[in-house]
Amino acid sequence: MATPALDRAVRLRAGGLRDLDEVMEVMDAAFGGRFGEAWTRSQCAGILPMAGVSLIVARELESGMAIGFSLSRTVADESELLLIAVLPSHHRQGIGKLLLDDFMHRARGSGAARVHLEVRDGNPAVGMYREAGFTPVGKRSNYYHAANGKRFDALTLSQEL
Repeated sequence: MATPALDRAVRLRAGGLRDLDEVMEVMDAAFGGRFGEAWTRSQCAGILPMAGVSLIVARELESGMAIGFSLSRTVADESELLLIAVLPSHHRQGIGKLLLDDFMHRARGSGAARVHLEVRDGNPAVGMYREAGFTPVGKRSNYYHAANGKRFDALTLSQEL
């Protein structure tokens, strides 16, 4: 899928274990250890084979380079956006929104009645989620643990479909 609204032509495609090296590179660049948001390689590898889990990789059409990804899970009539990340060099180019829109489209197609996600309080992506119709439904105090010991709250956002 390419979109003219982006600065670059981007294609989204289903990913799997074969994409894990690139996914981890994007995650490390996007999250690092500043806020404790990143998943480990073993966490990602462990969830990928589970029923209802989808990994979508955003690639530059010209280079084929992975520049973002989303990881989601659908169980019964609910879909959860587990992770979404974009290389910092590609922020504010519409790639995160493209991945979010794809998640929403797939959730609707699977028959989900509700979508939800959790995000660090203060993460700039909160604005993107709010613009997409997500509303706060909860807060987990001190949920994220940064490498330096600092803790950050998590916001739970949800939307009825």
